[in-house]
Amino acid sequence: MGRAILSQFLLLSNCPPRLPSSLSLTGFRREYLRSSLLIRRNSRCATGLRCNCSVSLSEPAAPESSSSSVKKRIVSGVQPTGSIHLGNYLGAIKNWIALQNTYETLFFIVDLHAITLPYDTQQLLRATRDTAAIYLACGVDTSKASVFVQSHVRAHVELMWLLSSATPIGWLNRMIQFKEKSRKAQGDENVGVALLTYPVLMASDILLYQSDFVPVGEDQKQHMELTRELAERINYLYGGRKWKKLGGRGGAIFKVPEPLIPPVGARVMSLTDGLAKMSKSAASDQSRINLLDPKDVIANKIKRCRTDSFSGLEFDNPERPECNNLLSVYQLISGKTKEEVKQECQDMNWGMFKPLLTDALIDHLHPIQVRYGEIISDSAYLDRVLEEGATKAAEIADATLNNAYQAMGFLRG
Repeated sequence: MGRAILSQFLLLSNCPPRLPSSLSLTGFRREYLRSSLLIRRNSRCATGLRCNCSVSLSEPAAPESSSSSVKKRIVSGVQPTGSIHLGNYLGAIKNWIALQNTYETLFFIVDLHAITLPYDTQQLLRATRDTAAIYLACGVDTSKASVFVQSHVRAHVELMWLLSSATPIGWLNRMIQFKEKSRKAQGDENVGVALLTYPVLMASDILLYQSDFVPVGEDQKQHMELTRELAERINYLYGGRKWKKLGGRGGAIFKVPEPLIPPVGARVMSLTDGLAKMSKSAASDQSRINLLDPKDVIANKIKRCRTDSFSGLEFDNPERPECNNLLSVYQLISGKTKEEVKQECQDMNWGMFKPLLTDALIDHLHPIQVRYGEIISDSAYLDRVLEEGATKAAEIADATLNNAYQAMGFLRG
C-alpha cells in the first residue's frame, strides 16, 4: 500500500538472537521486530530509506527524479464476487486511474480470494471476465498498467504456502474480518480453512511484486499490517547473510510495503445503513449502486435510500452518517471540492438533493457502461489483455518466488 517514499531493503545480521525455549511467540515476535527496526534505522541500500508513515492520495509523494528511470510499484485488486459497486469504484478503481500515470501498476482480479466462502462456479467465471472489463471501462490503461487474473499467475499460491509456514496462527485468529465472517457462517463446519488463511494469500499477492505501496480501504488496514509484519519476519528469519551463504544476493527477500489510503471514498457506506460499508455480500441489492445498474434502477435506489429526518445537509456530523455518505459520494462523482459541495447544498433538503445526486451518478456511470459493453462483447481483445498482463506479472512474481525458495533452503532444479 503505497506512498512515494523509497522502500528500504533490510540488511539483516547473519545470526538471530538465541532465544530460550521458554520464550513465548509474542516475545519472539517482539524481539525480531525490535532487532530489524534497529537494523533499518542504521542501514542503507540502493533504493533508499524506508519510512513507516502512511501517505494519503491527497498528498502524493514527489515524482521520481529525472536521473532515475525506476518507478515505484503499486499493486491492487478487487474480488469477482457479485457486481462491482460504487464502493469498489470510488474506494479503489477510480483512484487507480491517477496512480497509473505516476507509478508502475499491477491491477488484478483476485479470483482465488473469491472461493473462501460458498460460491457459484458459473457466476465466478462470468464475474471474473466482467470485473476485468470494468477495470478497462473505468479507464485502466493497459499501456501503463498490467491487468491480469490472480489464478493465472501460479506464484501467488506457491508463495502463500511458503509464507504460511512462518505465519503464527495467533496472527490469523486476531483478524477482525475472519471473526465477523465465521460468526455469520454459524458453526465451524461451515467455515473453510481458506477463510482463516486468506490474509496470507493477500500478503503473497503484495509481496510477490516487491510492492512499494498498496491502495487500501479502511477495512483492509489490519490485513496490510499483517503483510508488513510477515515481510519483516521472513526477512529476519531467512534474509541477510543467511541467504547469501546459500548463494543468494543477501539483504531483504521482500520489500515492506506501505499503505495508501485515499482521503475520501475509502469507505463508501450502504444506502440502507449509514454505519455499514457498501458491500457485495449484503442481502439487499437496494443497499448499493452497481456500476452496471440501468438509469431507472439507480434513480429508484437513490429515491428509496435511507435518510434522516433532519433539515439541511451537512458533512461530518456523527449523528447523520447517511447524510455524510451521500454528500461524499456526490463530491467524488461531481469532481467538486468539499467546500463547493457545502456551498451548493447548504440550502437543500432531501427532495432537492436526491435528484441532483441521481443525475450526477447517471451521467458519470453512462460512459463506463457504454465502454464496458464494447469490451465484454470483444472476447478476443479481453483474453489478449489478460494474457499479456499475466505474462508481465509472472516475470516479476517468478523472480521473487525463486528468491524465497532459495533463501528458505530449497533445492531448485
